[in-house]
Order: sequence, then C-alpha cells, then structure tokens
Amino acid sequence: MQRWTKKTLTALTTSLARAYPDAKCALEHGDPFQLVVATILSAQCTDARVNQVTPGLFQRYPDAEALAGAEQGELEALIHSTGFFRNKARNLIGMAQALLARHGGQVPREAQALGALPGVGQKTANVVLANAFGIPALAVDTHIFRVARRLGLSQGSTPEKVEADLCALFPRDTWIDLHHLLIFHGRGSCDARKPLCSSCPVQELCPSGSGKIADPHSGLFLK
Repeated sequence: MQRWTKKTLTALTTSLARAYPDAKCALEHGDPFQLVVATILSAQCTDARVNQVTPGLFQRYPDAEALAGAEQGELEALIHSTGFFRNKARNLIGMAQALLARHGGQVPREAQALGALPGVGQKTANVVLANAFGIPALAVDTHIFRVARRLGLSQGSTPEKVEADLCALFPRDTWIDLHHLLIFHGRGSCDARKPLCSSCPVQELCPSGSGKIADPHSGLFLK
C-alpha cells in the first residue's frame, strides 16, 4: 500500500474539497426515518432514482407506524423501479416494525442498534449516523471502495476492511466530509470503467492514475 503521510493526506482532502465543493448526501430526506428508508432503497439503485420514488412513498407512509402496517403488494408497487423491490419491501416493513417494537418508533442513534434493524447493515447505519445525526462515521459504498483502493489508501478486499483502513488514516472529525468527497470523486472522475485520469484533480497523488501500479479494480494500467 502506498505510504501516505499527514501532509499528503491533507493535500488529498484539500484537492478533493476544491474539486467538489458541493459534496453532500445525495439522498433527499427530511428526518432520520426517511434517510433510513432511502438508504435501504439505494442498494443496487441510483440515488436519483430513489429521489424520484421517495416523495410518493413518504406521503403514503410518513412514519414508522404507517410503514409497519403497509401491505406488501402496495409497497412493492411504489418502490418497483428501485429494483429488488420484493426484498426491499420486506426489509422496509420489518425495519419499521422493529422501530416500533424496540425504539418507540424512533430511529436509534447507536450504531449497534441501527445495524440490528432489518435491511440495515453497517453501511446503512454509518450513512444514517453521519447524515441524520452528525455522528462521525464512514460508510464505504462501491465508489469509495474503488477509489480508496486506486489511491492506495487501502488494499482491503471488503468494504469493512477498507472502512477500517480509512478510519485509521484520517482524523475522526473528517470522516463525514471525506465520505461525500470520495463518492463525488468516484462519480465525477474515477469511473469504474473509464476513469478520467488525465483531468483527475488528484492524479499526482494517485499511484493508479499516475501509472505506478496496476488498477486494483480492473488489473490494468490506467496510464
């Protein structure tokens, strides 16, 4: 793994912040409950598509109590376009029922309690902690997994291992912003199939983009 120093890590985050000044959570939500729902729906689906679906969904099911009593078929119809709708519908109903049974219908602020809800794993729990409650957490999605490995920030083979490496490298108070910056970079420049290395804002710091190592994602040299 590339040797990163405090100086180069600061240069990385500064360059990313300059390149993506509007980096923030792309899932539109008004409260923690809505963010949990939206994040569950975002699995294997774009945030843009989720944002098209959730207004009608939240109008029909505004809180945990309403969603807990949802009819499976009706819920499936509302979320059909997000993909894997049957499993997502089951998870959403189960999540809402668990919120009522365990937490009085309120989304808990503790990682362990969040992660124990149906359909809510470590990634979703981290997204909610960071964006709904402002609690430092660093969710690793497919973009962050790819970008972190290309940058040599981690050689982890799982999102959990990459998360651990990133959290060890960066100060805790930077995790929330870093999460958004790496996602925006993955979407805007460091594409899975055709990364824009020649115009990348952090190419000089990237061992993959500068041709020092083969791309861990594809196994090919990018430069």
